[in-house]
Amino acid sequence: MVMEFFCYHRDRPGSLALREELLEEHWAYMDRHAKELIARGPTFADDGETSTGSVHIVDLPDPAAARAFAFDEPNYQAGVYRDVLLRRWRNVLGRTMWDFPGGRTDGNRYLVLGLGEGPAADLALPLDRNELVAYGPLLSDDGDTWLGTAVLLRAPDPDTARAVLNPDRYADVEVHDWEFGGRR
Repeated sequence: MVMEFFCYHRDRPGSLALREELLEEHWAYMDRHAKELIARGPTFADDGETSTGSVHIVDLPDPAAARAFAFDEPNYQAGVYRDVLLRRWRNVLGRTMWDFPGGRTDGNRYLVLGLGEGPAADLALPLDRNELVAYGPLLSDDGDTWLGTAVLLRAPDPDTARAVLNPDRYADVEVHDWEFGGRR
């Protein structure tokens, strides 16, 4: 049985030169996992240019395979990332980012992370499904405990992106500029 995982590597401050140096190694690593990828791409600071991390949503056999995927990644091995958020995830849309009807480049794209605990929130899809690139709950390794929600979407601005989640149900909601990753 295949399981879906959400992986967010957050950049270590001052690691941009190393990240750029390892770009081909990173892409080659991801190419080896192309069949398992649901979505991928870098996140950026508010300036839209400074890299802050890298998102990968991937189908893998089990949590051990997901940990190997996350921690064998060349940028992680070289020290580009300061930390990694790795959680089971459920693909509510049932598609990959390459199936997104909005294409790779039209409009602003965002990663919205709602981190929480307790009863699950935002399990139903928002009304405008056509703006969602990826959507699903973050779960414990056994898939039983809800830990939050991760969304990749197209929106006019960060506030509109943030509004896709109910802020009262989360300890924190983060919004990051995001773009489709991979080779062009």
